[in-house]
Amino acid sequence: MITGMLSKRGGVIRSSELIARGMTRYRIQQEVVAGALIRFKKGWLATPTADPQVVAAASAGLTLSCVTQAARLGLWVRRVPEGQHFGVPRPGSERRPPGSVLHYHAPIVPRDRFALVDSVENVLMLIAQCEPFEDAVASWDSALNKRLVDRAALELLPLPAASKRVLEATDPFADSGLESYFRVRLKWMRLPIVSQAWLVGRRVDFLIGSRLVVQIDGGHHTGTQRTIDIEHDAQLRLRGFTVIRVSYSQIMHAWPETQALIMRAVAVGLHEPARLA
Repeated sequence: MITGMLSKRGGVIRSSELIARGMTRYRIQQEVVAGALIRFKKGWLATPTADPQVVAAASAGLTLSCVTQAARLGLWVRRVPEGQHFGVPRPGSERRPPGSVLHYHAPIVPRDRFALVDSVENVLMLIAQCEPFEDAVASWDSALNKRLVDRAALELLPLPAASKRVLEATDPFADSGLESYFRVRLKWMRLPIVSQAWLVGRRVDFLIGSRLVVQIDGGHHTGTQRTIDIEHDAQLRLRGFTVIRVSYSQIMHAWPETQALIMRAVAVGLHEPARLA
């Protein structure tokens, strides 16, 4: 029973919760003496292998949130900060770990009094407040794509203005943060841009207009995957599509040149239906 409860909490739990679940103070003390549990703060216990981030949150009276918790959930985060980001559940009782960022915003989903990790809804809300717009959209897209949260459910919450703006720009079909940046940065062109379009038996990252395909190559486009991609590109070209491939570096570090490339393709009509002779 103890193992199950602790594994769900990163190895950290309040002694009062163990008592509420039927564990005696004497038994708790036995576990401490045996080294199975460690008292690291009044009212708090941890296993020797407890998650250090969760222990830090409990020690400081804080809740792991924003980009820190997003990274822990496996969401797209452009830069994982060295200093951790926390929500403050009980202002006045918290401590500030060195280099940390504390968010005092009221949660949109109520937190448990001693919550050490935030709900995904609160995490996304703080990201919308804390991160640049396109970075926030990428994180929200990631949460929707992983089905950690439902768009319809998010729309029912009392979202702050920044969160509403991010939600309006999301696309649950975005398969990576790179796709989120690409979509957001080209929205001004006011062209039909379909993400994850199904063409010739496979999905493509983007179909612009009727014929311009843009594929974004991440780190996994190597070996067998690369061979499959090349073959699919050939099949697309045989059917009149133009295929442009761009890399992580081109999107994240050379965007002006990448945007100019797409604009030139559009300028010469590569996105338009093929003209009959």
